Amino acid sequence: MSYLVDLIKNGYHLVLTHGNGPQVGNILIKNELSKSIVPAMPLDVCVSNTQGSLGYAIQQELTNVLVKDKAQIPVVTVVTRVKVDIADPAFQNPTKPVGPFYSENEAKNITAEKGYVMIEDSGRGWRRVVPSPLPLEILEKEAIHYLLEGGTVVIAAGGGGIPVYLDDNGNYTGVEAVIDKDLAGQQLARDVGAETFVILTGVSHVAINYGKESQKELDTITVSEGRRYQQEGHFPPGSMGPKMEAALLFVENGGHKVDYYLSGINWTGLKRGSWYDYYSRT
Repeated sequence: MSYLVDLIKNGYHLVLTHGNGPQVGNILIKNELSKSIVPAMPLDVCVSNTQGSLGYAIQQELTNVLVKDKAQIPVVTVVTRVKVDIADPAFQNPTKPVGPFYSENEAKNITAEKGYVMIEDSGRGWRRVVPSPLPLEILEKEAIHYLLEGGTVVIAAGGGGIPVYLDDNGNYTGVEAVIDKDLAGQQLARDVGAETFVILTGVSHVAINYGKESQKELDTITVSEGRRYQQEGHFPPGSMGPKMEAALLFVENGGHKVDYYLSGINWTGLKRGSWYDYYSRT
């Protein structure tokens, strides 16, 4: 969190988001272990729980480093719902693994008992898979706007947001699904009118031909180049694929720039329609 202090003091209005995969996985394991004692929490409730707990951790630490720097900046976590379309094809083709691993026999019994879709996962056992629909709208976007205008740092849409849909009665209803956190991040950035969308990655650069002798690290590219590389298969679904799709969607829909960096903060002027990689200070 200390890396963000200079940004905040220099006048940047920040909205932070985060993943929640391991934490939701832990809750699902607890659900399984305690199913004979207490009712299991639905998946949308698991996401809301982790938004609160992880948001609290970020909020606490960021507040502490701001206070140490004598910066009286409020930090707020928003439990965030994300609208999805119940007719999204993802609901007919669940692909996102969640929760613990099971044996094949256990998986068959769970399918028969609960109707879950179970798949074999990379030789490690069987897991439940759930839909991963596209995010359409951040429902708390106006509240986030108000907080930003008041100088508040906002933590929102954690874990991809809580997926909800508008039912036939005009009511929002939670749904058993998981929204990709990168796609939710770009939707959040678009809905709050952000000029810059920043993605923290575990590598110093996005690359084409990754892991091959012909690997080429990318510095600045256009959207059309990004789409071409994407079509050529350079960004696998389980790796850089969602991040690149999020970056391209953000710029295509009015965003100014997308920054990728490994760690540290390093800002320069960027042109509309391009994105940059940043190196670690260390």
